[in-house]
Amino acid sequence: MTATVPARPSPAPARGFDTDRLAVWGLAAAVVVPLLLFVALPLFAILRTSFITPEGDIGLANYAREFASPKFSRIVANSFAVSLTTTAITVVMAYLFAYALKRTAMPFKRTCGAIALLPLYAPSLVQALGILFLFGRNGIVNRTFDLDIDIYGFWGIVIADVLYSFPHAFLILSAALAVGDARLYESARMLGAGSARIFRTITLPSTRFGILSAIFVVFTIVITDFGNPMVIGADYTVLATEIYNQVSGQGRMELGAVIGVVLLVPAAIAVIVERMIMRGNQASITDGSQPLSIGRNARRDRVALAYAAVVCLAIASIVAIVFVASFVTLWPYNMHLSFRHYRFEVQNGIAPLWTSVVVSLMAAVVGVVATVSAACVSRWLKPLHAQALYFMSVLPAAVPGMVLGLGYILVFNDPANPLEFLYGTLAILAICNVYHYHAQGYLIASTSVGQVSRVFDETSTCLGAGMLRTLRSVILPIVAPSIASIAVFYFVRSMVTLSAVIFLVTPATQLAAVSVLLLDDSGNQNQAAAFSVCIMLIVAAALGLFHGLAGLRARRRAQRPAG
Repeated sequence: MTATVPARPSPAPARGFDTDRLAVWGLAAAVVVPLLLFVALPLFAILRTSFITPEGDIGLANYAREFASPKFSRIVANSFAVSLTTTAITVVMAYLFAYALKRTAMPFKRTCGAIALLPLYAPSLVQALGILFLFGRNGIVNRTFDLDIDIYGFWGIVIADVLYSFPHAFLILSAALAVGDARLYESARMLGAGSARIFRTITLPSTRFGILSAIFVVFTIVITDFGNPMVIGADYTVLATEIYNQVSGQGRMELGAVIGVVLLVPAAIAVIVERMIMRGNQASITDGSQPLSIGRNARRDRVALAYAAVVCLAIASIVAIVFVASFVTLWPYNMHLSFRHYRFEVQNGIAPLWTSVVVSLMAAVVGVVATVSAACVSRWLKPLHAQALYFMSVLPAAVPGMVLGLGYILVFNDPANPLEFLYGTLAILAICNVYHYHAQGYLIASTSVGQVSRVFDETSTCLGAGMLRTLRSVILPIVAPSIASIAVFYFVRSMVTLSAVIFLVTPATQLAAVSVLLLDDSGNQNQAAAFSVCIMLIVAAALGLFHGLAGLRARRRAQRPAG
């Protein structure tokens, strides 16, 4: 009897697996190589330049010269004084404002919340510009009431930066205060605890991670801010403005690089600590928690509304005075209203505004592709590789815009670099914006992609579909709203950014935000106000279009028949 040898099962075709693996690694390369070129290489160039003296020697001579200078010590002290003071004021103000909106029954919450976000939609220096129109030497308050308020210097920078960083802290603290476990509050009341004790023992501890995150975010924003100190700082120099003075004013790249490295250290530490805080944040709301219900309390709600109204008045008055000044013939000597400043009879005319729109659209498209691709690659890589990509993707958050822009000069304004052709083009401006805000876009995309169940991947594999088809047919349609949010985020930030692109613009590629700075510096404040208003109107139109389309999409989905 002849034994029948069972046929060996034919091996599953490896082509699908190999194709998927090739696609993942190809996409990973397309994500990592630009990060190396446009983030890591500029940082390396700054570090290298900081060690090279004008004579060509390599060593610590540049650092020794700067650190031994009393001026440098004063500038560092100024930067920390402004940053720490602003952070303390902003976080307290934002916490009370967020508490009023989230933990009381005051009216007009949506209106107050919208007004609080206005500084996000304008270049940072608009805050300083508005303060000067109000309290400057020729400000309306000083001239109307015959006062002599000196707003220039330390307190001018602090007030401007408080207004500029307030929305960032408010958003973080609103998220922290938006949720709460009603059981804890009920138990505390049953034990006889008063409102003050409940706030001290329950509310504050439950929002500690949000408070710490807001502290480090605001500190990072303020210590790296360039626009406000440049407009209202006068002789009060900080690190960001000193980099500009050394590079643009004196052409001393090596000293600009030294100061850039010094500025990078506290900014990087603050960002790293903030990320550690957020990753260590344990969920305080569990499946057994009871949602917090806010009851009416007439006295508390009146106090909350009064405080919110004061904060909103301060924010809105800055925007309003800039808007009014853009129509004044010659502030403050000829206060007749006129449209003359909207004729843009200045160098380059209205071109910087349209250049900003084009660059912002380019940044939105490229930013979406870069960040969504990075998020999808992170989903498919092994944990160790995914962690490495995560680090590279969020690294730009620790790099101040001034430092990144300086790095781009050193790298892309070098004839020996094959990519030197990018310098002086709109493309380099868009790329700089993409990687300046890469961390924020990546985190939005990563969170959205991470919420898509991996069951879809497994089902697609069983049906013979590759990863790229799963990405195109399943993942991208699901995360489409987040993709739109990332695009709008990039567009808005690119319209208002200043520090990252200040070194990269040329007369042919002038941007609107930079024009505001240059016009103010030349004494043409009314024209600067007109450019600022146009920027804010374009941003408002973009946000209105986004929310309109999002609402239309939601209504269409709601009208679809079930099943």
